[in-house]
Amino acid sequence: MEHRNSHNTKIVKETAKSLGFDFCGISKAEKLDKEEPRLEAWLKNGAHGKMSYMENHFDKRLDPTKLVPGAKSVVSLLYNYYPAQDLSDQKPGNHKLAKYAYGKDYHFVIKDKLKEFMTILQSEIGHIEGRVFVDSAPVMERQWAEKSGLGWVGKNTLLINKEQGSFFFLAELIIDLDLTSDGPIKDYCGTCTRCINACPTDAITPYELDAKKCISYLTIELKEELPQEFKSQMEGWAFGCDICQDVCPWNRFSKRHREENFDPNPGLQELFNNNWEDLTKEVFNKVFKGSAVKRTKFEGLKRNLEFLRNN
Repeated sequence: MEHRNSHNTKIVKETAKSLGFDFCGISKAEKLDKEEPRLEAWLKNGAHGKMSYMENHFDKRLDPTKLVPGAKSVVSLLYNYYPAQDLSDQKPGNHKLAKYAYGKDYHFVIKDKLKEFMTILQSEIGHIEGRVFVDSAPVMERQWAEKSGLGWVGKNTLLINKEQGSFFFLAELIIDLDLTSDGPIKDYCGTCTRCINACPTDAITPYELDAKKCISYLTIELKEELPQEFKSQMEGWAFGCDICQDVCPWNRFSKRHREENFDPNPGLQELFNNNWEDLTKEVFNKVFKGSAVKRTKFEGLKRNLEFLRNN
């Protein structure tokens, strides 16, 4: 039995590598007991803001066997998106876009890879039941990645990998296959507080994020007018925010991604060159076709840009 588990584990890890995933870790599918009081307190304090969906499926968030009946293993995967150049840095005073949104929407790119992953496993191992996830269901992705040793959840609440930092998309296979689990690693944040000190809205306290103050939340998730209390604190961010990652010392190890789908649309460079003044609905639809920026819709991005211009 143990030999079969290790053989299947080897197949899983080799398949992950062949599909371009940078890191792969495995955990036993069981309830995340220590996360329960933390999640409960975070929700109770209203730190999730208007993201009411975070209150749904509480039990499923903590227990993968409730999400995928019969699940035995959680396979955690990291997929690098660190770009060749930071478009936001090229012109002083320019508006900024989170690096993860430069290219094609990661949900589509990675979901296709995960489906291929399952197909390969079934051809190599046999019939497997399970589901694939990429930021698309009540799965505590960072906690599973941490549990499987892919990194630690840092003071900025993001998963940090010792070899390459934090510019990764996280994804999972939750499957009914017995595999050999990896163990967690230690926390290497130490006494560093750069992310906390750098956050202009004071959204971060050690290992906790108040989403209501987070620039990513404000520019993407919040659907109403941006609160005036943040008028001088946005630092040019029009969609998302990378500040707590850009200042993290571990991201000096970031390497350029190898996924051509994540390369910027040529029209995006034009937007940055013109300081976003030429953004019409037509330009938005062309430049952000198939992009994660579509999440805000044209009206949402215009709202963000006007807020930045007026303040």
